[in-house]
Amino acid sequence: MDYSTATTTAANGYSSPRDSSFPSSFTKFNSALTAGLLNPMSPPPPPAMLDKTRSSPTLFEMMASEADTIGKAPVQIHNGVLPSPSSSSSSSSAAATAARTTNVTHLVISAQDKQALAMQRISDLLVIRSPGNQFNDPNSSDVKLTLSSKDGISITMCVHRQILVAHSRFFAMKLSDRWSKQQLPPSSSPYIVEISDCDDVEVYIETLMLMYCRDLRKKMMRQDVSRVLGILKVSAAIGFDAGVLSCLEYLEAAPWSEDEEYRIASLLSELHLENVGATEVLRRVSVEASNGSNGGSNDEVLLNLLHIVLEGKDEKARRDMKTLVSKMLRENSSGNDLRKESLYLACDGCLHKLKRQFLQAAESDLENVDQIARQADNLHWILDILIDRQIAEDFIVMWASLSELSEVHSKVPVVHRFEISRVTARIFVGIGKGQILTPKEVRCLLLRNWLTPFYDDFGWMRRASKGLDRYLIEDGLSNTILTLPLAWQQEFFLAWFDRFLNSNEDCPNIQRGFEVWWRRAFWRRKEQSQEPARLRVTASATDNS
Repeated sequence: MDYSTATTTAANGYSSPRDSSFPSSFTKFNSALTAGLLNPMSPPPPPAMLDKTRSSPTLFEMMASEADTIGKAPVQIHNGVLPSPSSSSSSSSAAATAARTTNVTHLVISAQDKQALAMQRISDLLVIRSPGNQFNDPNSSDVKLTLSSKDGISITMCVHRQILVAHSRFFAMKLSDRWSKQQLPPSSSPYIVEISDCDDVEVYIETLMLMYCRDLRKKMMRQDVSRVLGILKVSAAIGFDAGVLSCLEYLEAAPWSEDEEYRIASLLSELHLENVGATEVLRRVSVEASNGSNGGSNDEVLLNLLHIVLEGKDEKARRDMKTLVSKMLRENSSGNDLRKESLYLACDGCLHKLKRQFLQAAESDLENVDQIARQADNLHWILDILIDRQIAEDFIVMWASLSELSEVHSKVPVVHRFEISRVTARIFVGIGKGQILTPKEVRCLLLRNWLTPFYDDFGWMRRASKGLDRYLIEDGLSNTILTLPLAWQQEFFLAWFDRFLNSNEDCPNIQRGFEVWWRRAFWRRKEQSQEPARLRVTASATDNS
């Protein structure tokens, strides 16, 4: 069968006026320059010369003429008649339409070229075969198989009924019944089979060629994952079990990209091939396929990862891995990969070490004092995870109750203790943003135990912590205090007011919260004091009536 492609060439018939007029313009410029018209210091030319030069345009006239001509379509004369002004004014829209038509033609040509390339590949498949391979051999075949696709490709090849029936349940059912009823004499033409609406004729042909191969694994090694997925889909559709197994063996051993991983899992789920080896393939990406059940394996693995990060020796690697683990946990929106109890178990371990080292440092035992900052940083990281998962309320209760640490806080050098105040600051931000909801008693206890240590460390924390957002922390603290009853707000804001006046730079500025408290406490109190008088007047008026 011959295949031909039509090539369309479009030309707009436009040539730039600047290109065509450049030589003559350059000559006219030289003539004007020679005549002295462009030299302001030369004497004016005689009238005769002026008249003579005015017969040809000056340089400025030529430039203006060129500006008018650029961008206009050339005027065409048809049968000796000039086009009307309306037709000239529509030349730009006609050019735009022509450009769109050219683009559409280009798209059509691209589709034709794509089909032509597919036909060329198919032709190569049908022609090239190893010695002794009878695929598409017209001399020995007894079946003419025609494959047609939805995009208009139709191919006829010569195949063998015995091979198709032996390898494919689909062909065994279709050919055996009809063959027994319509047995053809040896001298007759081959039996004709047609399969229409193939998704990919090329992949279908490659699947049929595998039926003629002795070593399917060696043949598969020449394919890529995308092609093997196509062969797997066709093999499953026609009941070619050997092809299905070969594809699954390839997919189990070959590397995948992330996009291919999604396609593989989707196709295997669609084909339901669990009984023929698909489970082995899915074990690479599915915990259920590996263990048979979800169980607690995810929780155990992630808890082990948490402990490895928390106990890591290299500080830079620990920071990098904390960022990575937090990112992966945040991407799992379901939050069912790590139980709340496991997170708090890791938190208890860090808190126990922190308390031991902090109390030792308070007694001037500075051995392993660096563990205070390390465990405080670990608690800060775990708190971020708890807040992301909206399960941080128990942490706030636990932290607010650490009065034994807050009481000896001032006895530990600030260089070793300020990381603890970073945990307190993160709690203030979480409460101030509404990320943590706790009873007012817990919030008040938190402020009573940890607000003064936080004030003591704020200056050092602001100077020593890189990337610290001072304004975010100040807003969080203001909002935390403003969530309390008005009488409790007064206690904390008045204490801040006194401290701020004596240590401005080393004290957080919560003036905005102070102003809110002031308006609540005095403006509304004045309004409330006026309200009973109006009520009494109304009551007396009612009694008189």
